[in-house]
Amino acid sequence: MPDFDGADMLIVVPCLNEEAYLPALLAKLLRNVGGALVVVADGGSTDRSREIVRNLASRHDNLVLLENPKRMQGAAVNLAARRYGAGRRWLVRIDAHARYPEEFVPRLVLSAQGMRATSVVVPMTTRGTGCFQKAAAAAQNSVLGTGGAVHRHVGRGQWVEHGHHALFDLVLFMMVGGYDEDFAANEDSELDRRLIAAGGRIWLEPDAAIVYHPRASVSALFRQYRNYGKGRARNLKRHPAPLKLRQMLPIGVLPAIATALSAFAAAPFGFGAMVLAIPMSCWLAVSLVGGALLGMRARSGCAACSGIAAMTMHAGWSLGFIGEALSRRRMPPSPSSLRLDPLPDEPSMDETPLRVAQAT
Repeated sequence: MPDFDGADMLIVVPCLNEEAYLPALLAKLLRNVGGALVVVADGGSTDRSREIVRNLASRHDNLVLLENPKRMQGAAVNLAARRYGAGRRWLVRIDAHARYPEEFVPRLVLSAQGMRATSVVVPMTTRGTGCFQKAAAAAQNSVLGTGGAVHRHVGRGQWVEHGHHALFDLVLFMMVGGYDEDFAANEDSELDRRLIAAGGRIWLEPDAAIVYHPRASVSALFRQYRNYGKGRARNLKRHPAPLKLRQMLPIGVLPAIATALSAFAAAPFGFGAMVLAIPMSCWLAVSLVGGALLGMRARSGCAACSGIAAMTMHAGWSLGFIGEALSRRRMPPSPSSLRLDPLPDEPSMDETPLRVAQAT
């Protein structure tokens, strides 16, 4: 791949307690991005994450540590875009809890330029180290856990409505308002809806696939997917659209569990009530058998437990989705356009034009 200048790029790494991943991640980034500005937006790490960034920044002028008081990833990217976006053409989001291929950023730019895309997303495969992580990874890499979402496996390049976020046209990103900071999860899919509505085109680039490290415990995985379900329901409130089958099926998990519990309670008064437990029984059987088959295929006892991980994901997603769907909390309006933060001698932000548009 030819030399990559990167001077018109802003790369943002949202971070919270990622000391295990930052050294290798930042070393690879700084080796491959030329003069691009790399901003690590830290949400209050209590481990060595900040120290790692400060030490590297003392040797690399294009690395900056930015405080992210709102702690959320979307807020981190928005803040970095406002603070450092002036004169830059592309915005790249890098997740600290993932592994990226060599020359990841140059590949994204070449893809965007070649396809004339305003956003490039990438496939994401999951890999674990501990036994439960391996089980979660097997589930997330399969239809059992993700329902066949196109960006959850490496396939062919194609135009999509959503994928794992990587590169944005910075002008369009700021024009539509960036990430909605009222979304704690599913903020990426919600942003994609606004990008497409504004005329954006999203390309899925298989040559830039990344490796993601899943949650390492049942409770953490459950909380993650509960937030995903909640975010998806909020997304639908703002952007009504038919649900895909892979999204409809998990919604039924919580009702299936509730009716099964009712059946068990009513069983002493009539065994016929146990018919209400059939939906949950089918879900348990499909998940456990599917997980066992994945384990046999991978020749891994840990992967054979992927059914348990999948059930954790399904139940968390269902609880989050139904809870948010039933909530009467009003949906705030879509974000307004982001504006660059003024320099000390500039007018207030409300009077500052969107200077980044000059990069087009």
